[in-house]
Amino acid sequence: MVRQLLLSAPLLALLLGSALAAPAPAAAQDMARARQTIARLTAPDLHGRGYVQGGEQRAAAYLQQRFRELGLQPLAPDYYQFFTLPVNTFPGRAELRADDQLLRPGLDFIAAPDSGPGEVRGPVYQLDSLVFTQPEAQQALLARPLAQAVLVLTHAQAGRLPKLPPAVQAHLATAAAQLTLVPGKLTASVAGEQAPRPRLEVRAAAWPATARRVRLRLDARLQPAYRTQNVVGYLPGTAHPDSFVVVSAHYDHLGRLGRDTYFPGANDNASGVAMLLELAAHYARSENRPACSVAFLAFGAEEAGLVGSRYFVGHPLIPLPGIRLLANLDLLGTGDEGLTVVNGRVFEGQFARLQRLNAAGGYVPSLAARGRAANSDHFPFSERGVPALFFYTRGGIAAYHDVQDRPETLPLTAFRAVFGLLRDFLNGAGAAGGK
Repeated sequence: MVRQLLLSAPLLALLLGSALAAPAPAAAQDMARARQTIARLTAPDLHGRGYVQGGEQRAAAYLQQRFRELGLQPLAPDYYQFFTLPVNTFPGRAELRADDQLLRPGLDFIAAPDSGPGEVRGPVYQLDSLVFTQPEAQQALLARPLAQAVLVLTHAQAGRLPKLPPAVQAHLATAAAQLTLVPGKLTASVAGEQAPRPRLEVRAAAWPATARRVRLRLDARLQPAYRTQNVVGYLPGTAHPDSFVVVSAHYDHLGRLGRDTYFPGANDNASGVAMLLELAAHYARSENRPACSVAFLAFGAEEAGLVGSRYFVGHPLIPLPGIRLLANLDLLGTGDEGLTVVNGRVFEGQFARLQRLNAAGGYVPSLAARGRAANSDHFPFSERGVPALFFYTRGGIAAYHDVQDRPETLPLTAFRAVFGLLRDFLNGAGAAGGK
């Protein structure tokens, strides 16, 4: 039983025997190989590792192959732990025109994560801020038909919509489409539901202030039970196989916006997956075989709300009480300003040990501790009492959840240093060789 704390003797013998028979892995901590990993995960044929054209499935198959090549043992059949989730996708057309100006998908506009589909041609209706303070403006709005219009509002106005009277909110919802003008950069995300009409977010600087008419076409498809997977493997411990050190990283990303635009996700989180694979290569070498078992968990559907890691915690393939430490890797492609550790203020002893290792090795210029946060796949584990820390680098490029998060501009400034620090940290938790 995978939920038991101790592995049976026959199973242990089988696992140790298969581990010894595994092919010799490649040398560990290779920056060129890490770059190749990131390039592969961000390639156009993986479609942003989302839920259009099997992008996340292709990414999972790549990781499955890498796990096999390294000689990791599967924690589930063929390394796959399947689960389903609802997800809204944008597989086809994504076009927006304001008067005669064509706006660029991904750069000038994105779909709101829960946007519905539609083809709309209609006049602009710019929301007047007086509607939030004057009953007379609300009555005038209610008297104006909006079914053929495109509602345009500022980001600040969008945040105030829930404060309007229900009748006014319901009337605004009858507009053929809604455009929200966003200051600064556009940031995409994933939703598991779909609105009845198109909802777009437009970079305010790209929107023509004099626009009178809008033409938009957006294909959106809600998939109520999309089947995806975690990719899970491990190296059996040579001395304490029933105790685990865990390395995790999510491999999914945001997918596509129409036929011509996808989100590469180099920093988020091809960089974390590359680090996971480099650590796996290190511990797979015969001279580095761990004393405790080391599990490598590549989670799916993190961007959809930590779905893969929540599923794993609810259906654990290793005993949660047997996990000594979990190191979750996300956004490791920069590092000019150092490294942040979420839950560093929760597991203070672990963070203090990390500080000592960093001071001794001179790895990163700064270590910062944060408290509890549900911002990556460590969270479902730490909520169940597992000592789980989330590592991310700071400084450098600011691309995040946008089409600019590309491998060619990812500096990997502290990648080698973070590898050394994580290796020392995992070794101290039980991953050091024990023969």
